Amino acid sequence: MTRLCICDMCSCGRHRCTHQPTALYKKGSQTNVLSEYSEKYPAYKGQMRPKSLKPQLQYKAHQDTMEGTTTFRMDYIPYMITRRPEKPQAEYKPKPGEIDLGTTYNQDFNPYEVQPFVPSRPKERDYATNAKLDTVPTYTEDFRQWEISRRELTKHDTPYQPPSAKFGNSTTFQDDFVHRGLVPRESYKPPNIAKLSDTPFENMTSNKLSYVPHALEARYIKPPIEYKPSSQPFQDLTTHRQDYQGLPSHPTKSCKPELLKAATNKPFQGSTEFRERFQQWPVSLRQMQKSVEYTSPTEHMDLTTTSHTDYIKHQIQPFVSAKPFSLPTKSSRPFQGNTTMRDDFLPWVAQRQKIIRKQEEIQRASGKMEDLTTFRAHFIQHEPQPSFSFKPRNAPLRPDVPLQNQTMYSTEFTPKKISLCLAGLEYPPGFVFDNCDDRGHRFFRKMSSADRIETPKEMVLTA
Repeated sequence: MTRLCICDMCSCGRHRCTHQPTALYKKGSQTNVLSEYSEKYPAYKGQMRPKSLKPQLQYKAHQDTMEGTTTFRMDYIPYMITRRPEKPQAEYKPKPGEIDLGTTYNQDFNPYEVQPFVPSRPKERDYATNAKLDTVPTYTEDFRQWEISRRELTKHDTPYQPPSAKFGNSTTFQDDFVHRGLVPRESYKPPNIAKLSDTPFENMTSNKLSYVPHALEARYIKPPIEYKPSSQPFQDLTTHRQDYQGLPSHPTKSCKPELLKAATNKPFQGSTEFRERFQQWPVSLRQMQKSVEYTSPTEHMDLTTTSHTDYIKHQIQPFVSAKPFSLPTKSSRPFQGNTTMRDDFLPWVAQRQKIIRKQEEIQRASGKMEDLTTFRAHFIQHEPQPSFSFKPRNAPLRPDVPLQNQTMYSTEFTPKKISLCLAGLEYPPGFVFDNCDDRGHRFFRKMSSADRIETPKEMVLTA
């Protein structure tokens, strides 16, 4: 008896069992202490961990009584605090005269009587009766269902006849459509013409009636401050311009050798000095030195150092700073804004001095420059030869042989039978559900003769 899973029964490759977490990752009460690392690498015995000589960080509380005095209490000197003088506020003096509260709205508005709004909707009346409500609607009483006969098709039963000509099929649009000319539609849009009024325009406003023009005062213009230049001249002569004097010298000569063109008619020899003098010699392989195999020591290693053995702990007092405390320095005198820069420095008139240039020792050439180059001197012009194009002509290929409408697909295609995947059904036919494992796989076994008798009808119908 064979057992198959849904993953094995699937023939299309799209059906898989729902995988559950494995038994190794299940949360249970029993814990396994053994692992692969603890089995392969057992712990060593007889080896003690070296003790650390580092002092422990423990807080030691002060045992003496604490004094209530601080440096702030000892050195603090209170000062007399005076209130900052406030700026006197000017008293409010109302303007003489009365304010005219009249507006154009109060002058031109004519009040009229307003009557209260009377609603036209009648009042709602409650009609309460003691009769019982009939819950049967008119739809259930008046609606009578009638038989619906099938409507006959208006389409003519005409058999399909293939056309004799190529692309001779005509569409329903070509058969039934009758072309008609364009019919102009009448526009119902009103004409966009401005309606002119017969009444004259009133150009009088409240601003024209009540506005009183007032004379404007002349605008105050602040006179600009005149620039007063200094009487002392500006000294822009530096020590470099005053003390530097050019030394007589000759123009530098170029050390570059002259370019001499070596033109020979002899052919180039293939042998060179490197090929004639270089002699190849045989090379032997390099001998590799064998490394000494490492042998681990058998005795126990002493991890103690001189610092661990000879270190002596000393009692050191905490560091006391000898720097005096900085006291605030405040002065009651006003700040003097005058400096030596403002008192001694006086701006003077700055006049730009001409640049002191040295006389040129090399005389420039006055003749015309010869613009003849090596390209112009040795260039020989040749007649251009037109290039021949090997590209074929772009002519359309129109064979006289008619096109064959047969393809390899239409001649060699063999239809195959579509098989149904058994894994896609809830209960595959010919199989009986057996059980599920820890990983979520559903196993089915083939149906025997005894199982076929006991299978219920519901399972066969669903399959």
